[in-house]
Amino acid sequence: MVRALDGKTFAQMVRLGAHHLTNNAKKIDALNVFPVPDGDTGTNMNLSMTSGAGEVKKVKSGHISEVANAFAKGLLMGARGNSGVILSQLFRGFAKGIENKQTLSAVDLANAFESGVKTAYKAVMKPVEGTILTVAKDAASVAVKQAKKEKDIVVLMENVLTEAKASLKRTPNLLPVLKEVGVVDSGGQGLVTIYEGFLASLKGEELPAYDVSEEKMDEMVNAEHHKLAQDFMDTSDIEFGYCTEFMVKFDQEKTAKNPFNEEAFRNELSEHGDSLLVVADDEIVKVHVHAEYPGNVLTIGQQYGSLINMKIENMREQHTAIVGEKEKKSTPAAKEEYAIVTVAMGSGIKTLLESLGATVVIEGGQTMNPSTQDITDAINQANAKNILILPNNKNIVMAAEQAGEIAEGNVQVVPTKTIPQGIGAILAFHPERDIKANKKMMEEAGEQVKTGQVTYAVRDTKIDGIAIEKGSFMGIADGKIKATNKDKTETVKLLLKEMITEDDEILTILQGEDVSDADLESLVNYIEATYEDIEVEVHNGNQPIYSYILSVE
Repeated sequence: MVRALDGKTFAQMVRLGAHHLTNNAKKIDALNVFPVPDGDTGTNMNLSMTSGAGEVKKVKSGHISEVANAFAKGLLMGARGNSGVILSQLFRGFAKGIENKQTLSAVDLANAFESGVKTAYKAVMKPVEGTILTVAKDAASVAVKQAKKEKDIVVLMENVLTEAKASLKRTPNLLPVLKEVGVVDSGGQGLVTIYEGFLASLKGEELPAYDVSEEKMDEMVNAEHHKLAQDFMDTSDIEFGYCTEFMVKFDQEKTAKNPFNEEAFRNELSEHGDSLLVVADDEIVKVHVHAEYPGNVLTIGQQYGSLINMKIENMREQHTAIVGEKEKKSTPAAKEEYAIVTVAMGSGIKTLLESLGATVVIEGGQTMNPSTQDITDAINQANAKNILILPNNKNIVMAAEQAGEIAEGNVQVVPTKTIPQGIGAILAFHPERDIKANKKMMEEAGEQVKTGQVTYAVRDTKIDGIAIEKGSFMGIADGKIKATNKDKTETVKLLLKEMITEDDEILTILQGEDVSDADLESLVNYIEATYEDIEVEVHNGNQPIYSYILSVE
């Protein structure tokens, strides 16, 4: 029986919750309602949770409120996408509900869950039932009721998880689109996965080991390095200075005396650094870790066999080279009156937005939502008294608003949900207006733009009465699927038929990275012949995922 939950135990719960979420991120991504290749709820929650767990790892105290505050801080700054922001708010409220407490009773834990739910609901302008919010609310409600008679925290957490799973199963009854597509809410599934990790930790149970292909590991290594390169920290802030990669070829004599256990190996290495990735098969284990003393890590690996393919790089020197010009500045530059911070994927779109007046363009979008920290850093980089943020994606709006609250200065978010809306908003900006007037005019301008997108389906499904086959193309108008066809160009034609009316005058086409110039020219010729009164503008957006992004005004 566990009657009191201390900080160290909670830290272990967070670690296992994050670990379990990492293992299941792709499964959660697959629950995306639209069958587009950007289902990122699992990825966003995983990256957010990993950031929270990273802050918890730094805490040496066993005081639970200090651990919870660190967890909330890490989640807040690492939050990506709506699901990540809501998750951060759930545990922000959780932490507020247990301020100054050293340990938690069952009642305290239940009240903390309830406090988290209240904070999360307040953070969402229009809460929607049948989502992660509902799952969290139902689970917390059961926790509060059970805590009145149940003192064992393990049993209480069992009840919380049982209700979270039951609530998750009910989400299709609350959101008709979930029932139509035949899935449960992805954010709710993410929360259930975290709670599964919490309970397993409390019970001392093991969850399946992290299984990732070598190809996927390479992608993750690149992501870790990209993250480091993009950070706006001082070089002196790097705690573990050497990027260490190596492989161990198992030696039968060594493993006979000292059997290899991947989970134990990973745990031992984790004490020597961060950004740890481990992949093992029957013959070899591959390791990536950022360590301060690489020799110690290599020694651990050598216990099981011979070292091969070793690579050690000094990240402090690399980081100094990347941000060297910034570090050379002895005095900060004077602040500009205005700056516009926006988000985009595709080199052509980035160049276009900069040419229209964007100060900082954060690389991100459907496949990689920038975190609250990314947006906060961009605000600081913009160095202006008044800053307008254009998220250009509905799944980035909440993170942008969260960053605006944290950042210093006068920050306003213009909630643009697409690239065309962002372009329309920038064109409406006027430096002589005050920031609130600019926000109003830019928001109105963005809302006047109709957005079309063409991408491909990653699975068979039926939505809004339209049957969609895996691999076929889809035409999406302002967030709703309007057309589907196996031919890309034909899909664009069907989509334009749904979008263009007699009142429209301008069509802007952003060419994706997979569209040839010949296909584009053929499409433009068709449009000019079919819609004689429409003026056509074309830009090479070079964007991934979406073959075409269309703007109709």
